[in-house]
Amino acid sequence: MLLGLTIRDVVLIDRLALAFRPGLCVLTGETGAGKSILLDALGLALGRRADAALVRPGAEQAVVTAEFALDPEHPAAAILADAGIATDLSGAIVVRRTLGADGRSRAFVNDEPTSVALLRTLGDSLVEIQGQGEQHGLFDTATHRELLDALSGGDIAGLAGCWRAWREAREAAAEAARLVAAARAEEDLLRHEHAALDALAPEDGEEDRLAARRALLQNAERLGETIGEAVGEIDGEHGALAGLARALRRLTRAAGRAQGVLDTAVTATERAAAETEEALSVLSSAARALELDPSALEQVEERLFALRAAARKHSINVADLPTLRDKLAERLALIDAGADAALAADQRAATLREAFVVAAAKVSKAREHAAKKLDAAVAAELTPLRLDKARFRTVLTPLAESEWSEHGCERIAFEVATNPGAPFGPLARIASGGELSRFLLALKLVLAGVSSVPTLIFDEVDSGIGGAVAAAVGERLQRLGASLQVLVVTHSPQVAARGAHHWRVAKLEAQKSAVTRVEELGPDTRREEIARMLSGATVTAEARAAAASLIAGAKAA
Repeated sequence: MLLGLTIRDVVLIDRLALAFRPGLCVLTGETGAGKSILLDALGLALGRRADAALVRPGAEQAVVTAEFALDPEHPAAAILADAGIATDLSGAIVVRRTLGADGRSRAFVNDEPTSVALLRTLGDSLVEIQGQGEQHGLFDTATHRELLDALSGGDIAGLAGCWRAWREAREAAAEAARLVAAARAEEDLLRHEHAALDALAPEDGEEDRLAARRALLQNAERLGETIGEAVGEIDGEHGALAGLARALRRLTRAAGRAQGVLDTAVTATERAAAETEEALSVLSSAARALELDPSALEQVEERLFALRAAARKHSINVADLPTLRDKLAERLALIDAGADAALAADQRAATLREAFVVAAAKVSKAREHAAKKLDAAVAAELTPLRLDKARFRTVLTPLAESEWSEHGCERIAFEVATNPGAPFGPLARIASGGELSRFLLALKLVLAGVSSVPTLIFDEVDSGIGGAVAAAVGERLQRLGASLQVLVVTHSPQVAARGAHHWRVAKLEAQKSAVTRVEELGPDTRREEIARMLSGATVTAEARAAAASLIAGAKAA
């Protein structure tokens, strides 16, 4: 609720500090005393439009500060948390607005600078103003759904959870479908490239082997000639092998006479002859290996060039071709798996959609039931407020599926018709002035238990009425004040007598200027003020008696 309001240099107010309390708080005073200035100043602190004309003439800036005490679960906590402003709602929230004579303004929450937009959002959660030319809260159709849901007791949190789950599943299904579509767009190319690499069948290390084989084949003729010459040197008539054989025969014949001196030489010569024969065998094998098909070199080069061409096509090394082939196979497998995953994602989204539809149907049923109760309760309040010809209804309009949201499948709006035969229309189109304020009073009285806004302000809700109707308005304001803090600016003594707290607003004339003063009234001064409201400029004993009677009657209620 509103704890205090401090105003400096706003129109006729130079310095003013007010402390408010729970219940019905009434502000009275003669026309022009400055009651509306108080509301303008509070509106400024709550983020309403700033007009340089509000700055007191001769002052550099106007400053308005409002202090609120709130329940820890109040929506203001989430508003401030989203804005990154740390606030402990177990304490107080202080909002402040400065307005310069040049029209520039600044906003603060607990002395932290903030935007005017945030201040207005916060202000709408703290105070609801219903008055001559300025209505908030119930005029915003977004609040209609919130109020009806609070009244219905439907599982709104469960509905929102179903919506979020369905939304996430839809997004996942859409992403899966996108990926499959993108993969399908290149599937033919992937399959063609994979088939080509599969047919090519590149092997690890194949390029190095082919390059070495190619180099060998390119030198085969010269190598063959060299081997032939080497064989001739070893195996010819005068070759090394024949020479070793002759040497061995001579050494063997002489060994018997050499008394062992030649034994080692014989052994070495035998070994040399054997190794020479082995060399000859190896050379013969090498020669046979070089006796290839003339097309062998062409075949090796074709294979090598095919591998290198494939590598150039994919801008990779030949050694990476086997890896590429495997990756293409994996991507093709993913396409097939992706189609299955997309189908599963679609099925999951359909299942969650059905769950949302079921939850939304339950919420809709609860809303329909609550709407009937609300319509009947509001209708019961209209007649005593001299609005017996007015009609009220809660309209639930089904939405297209594209408009469904976490709030359900229908749009909710409060509509009224003020005269018989007149069409229903939004609250904002109802007649202005006191009639409108009384209508909203009836609605707020019915919804008082579910509204999160702790402070209501009615500006001249009694405009154009008197007698029993004014008494009915006062009685309802008093009832509303039992659950909420209510501030009412009134000219009706019947309404003023119902207040739990009473302030009188007066304008003091000086030689060069006028200032507005606000005085909280005690029992005697309060009776005198209500007597003035009853009798006018001259307060009579009868008026004082009537005022006392009104006050006593209000206390007894």
